[in-house]
Amino acid sequence: MKKQYDVLVIGPVSLDHNIDYQGNERREVGGAVVASGFAAARSGNKTALFTKLNPADADVEARFQNSGADLYWKPSKATCSIRNQYFTADKEKRSCTSMGVCDPFRFAELPDIETGIYHFAGLVYGDFDGPLLAEAAKHGKVAVDVQCLLRHVEPDRTMAFHDWAEKKEYLPYIDYLKTDAAEAEILTGLTDRAEAAKLLHQWGAKEVLITHNTEVLAYDGERIYTCPIKARNLSGRTGRGDTTFAGYITERQRADIQSALLYCTALVSLKMETPGPFQGSREDVAEYIRSFYC
Repeated sequence: MKKQYDVLVIGPVSLDHNIDYQGNERREVGGAVVASGFAAARSGNKTALFTKLNPADADVEARFQNSGADLYWKPSKATCSIRNQYFTADKEKRSCTSMGVCDPFRFAELPDIETGIYHFAGLVYGDFDGPLLAEAAKHGKVAVDVQCLLRHVEPDRTMAFHDWAEKKEYLPYIDYLKTDAAEAEILTGLTDRAEAAKLLHQWGAKEVLITHNTEVLAYDGERIYTCPIKARNLSGRTGRGDTTFAGYITERQRADIQSALLYCTALVSLKMETPGPFQGSREDVAEYIRSFYC
């Protein structure tokens, strides 16, 4: 019998070079799969992770040792590596430079398991393609952070965002779609987040989550829900969207939209107060809710 999981988080790890606005550099093995994987598993969900890297570049087993998730991985010719230069204290403005790109992911490479959700947590265009999402939809719910379908590595290694040409073909395969405010505007041309969410749903995404530095918004085709971010500091800003999305989609398997939105927004508010992926527990998030949301 195949192993059963609540969620399989899929994506490359990244050798991150994070430089803050004062010039301080922090190097770590990061990436969406790290932030999302820790957030899902530490929230009490049976979590599997699938990643790819060149094993000469990092000890992937050690990176996920305290995550609480089961790790599956395959070698890649190159390891994804990104240099993030932040220009403001709130880390809202940054430039990204690609220093390496992972081999693309294919459905046949994924572990032979059963999972409720396929969470695609990529980093750059080319990590995943539309047929991969369509195949996953035959086996479980599909959750996609759209960043990896918009962020392209340019010839000079800078990274730029472009619209997803195949969005109307593949959005109908997506149960949970996550964007930030800027990505939503690129996809829809709309600056109003609520209107952008409605259009993305109209194009086929069943539930839309849009993150912003002040709040998280969710839309299911019937109602707009919002919840404010209440982080007391932003030292752990990196991984904000990934943490939010993992918290939301896993919580939705046991709770309604409003409850899931509250949980994921409190989760990311707490996580942003400490650098690195979320290392707390459900009870820590529950206490944060009692302290700041009740």
